[in-house]
Amino acid sequence: MNSSAPSPHILVSGGGIAGNAVALQLLRSGIRVTVVERAAAPRPGGQAVDLRGPSREVAERMGLMPGIRKYQLEELGISYIDSRGRNYANMTMEDFDGQGPVAEIEITRGDLNQVLLDEVAAAGGELDYRYGEWIEALAQDADGVDVTFSTGRTERFDLVVGADGVHSATRRLAFGPEEQFSTYLGGYASFFTIPTPPGVKPGWFAMQLVPSAAVGIRPDHDPSTSKAILTLLAEPDPALRRDTAAQQRLIHGMLGDAGWHSPAILAAMATTPDFYFDELARIDMPSLAAGRVTLAGDAGYCGSPMTGMGTAMAIVGAYILAGEIAATPGDLPAALRRYEDRVTPFLDKAKELPGGGIKMMLSPTNFGTALRRTANRAMMSRLMRPVTKKIFFGKTDSYELPTY
Repeated sequence: MNSSAPSPHILVSGGGIAGNAVALQLLRSGIRVTVVERAAAPRPGGQAVDLRGPSREVAERMGLMPGIRKYQLEELGISYIDSRGRNYANMTMEDFDGQGPVAEIEITRGDLNQVLLDEVAAAGGELDYRYGEWIEALAQDADGVDVTFSTGRTERFDLVVGADGVHSATRRLAFGPEEQFSTYLGGYASFFTIPTPPGVKPGWFAMQLVPSAAVGIRPDHDPSTSKAILTLLAEPDPALRRDTAAQQRLIHGMLGDAGWHSPAILAAMATTPDFYFDELARIDMPSLAAGRVTLAGDAGYCGSPMTGMGTAMAIVGAYILAGEIAATPGDLPAALRRYEDRVTPFLDKAKELPGGGIKMMLSPTNFGTALRRTANRAMMSRLMRPVTKKIFFGKTDSYELPTY
């Protein structure tokens, strides 16, 4: 590369974990970055996410661990509860060496994003960060992309990184309609903050199985609040998209007779500040680049929350993308080819659904739900732990993370 060549100007669409991780590493490499985020401000809360294996190594290499430690959740294990609040099976974190459904390093999505934002602010360099703005149109040639924003202005960039989530507008504009790349996985997920119900133990993720649903409660860093985590077995319904009232009616209908803490969850749902609801979907792309537009995080390789690997894919993918761009900033097409080659082996493992997916996890009948509770009890037993670990966990541990 000619050392006198100007540094590229890169647009990152999306101010979530993938977008901010890419931006941070690019800034640290002396590359000019603009970030646009549709929301008016950083979004707090969200479900707890974990760092293990390659994603924890990336966090350590990026210097994120001191910030993460400030927000880290206390994690002791997962407890399975019946409709009367009785505990019938437990899995401690130590039982699975911190690699089970709860890991040693867990943090809410909003807190992890704040750690990244703090590092972005401290990184220096040429950064233009814009909230309340998004991409409306893309027009690219061999040398760059002309981007029209929601404000009406048009600017030119050397590369556009779409990190704007599973329903990515950047992906739609550059690659085609979402339906070409999205696979419905049999249900919906919902997360939101609730006052911690009585009897919920600090550090324990409590889970109840009922017909067609799993109801989870995970205490927050602040013991007065918890996250309700709902997984719902349901046929696809396009009318639910962006209709919060319809989404909450569906949840009421499925959990109205569930017992345990469902009445408290349903009561809190009406006023929670961070209600989230979306379909469980997998995104599979034939390529992560279309000319001078590339994808990171859920926009390019969502495996759905059921994999437990969404944050891992976002942060590992962002680290590799930024590392390859920084290696050859004067040859961005080559950097994108290397990014795809090096991240794909990790994604192939990370996107695998543990245990066969939602239809193996949940049953629409009382009898089937009882069988699944019995199976959970057996899988948590000392005799079955080695088998359970092999089936569900550690699938990406053998991945060799590139060094930059």
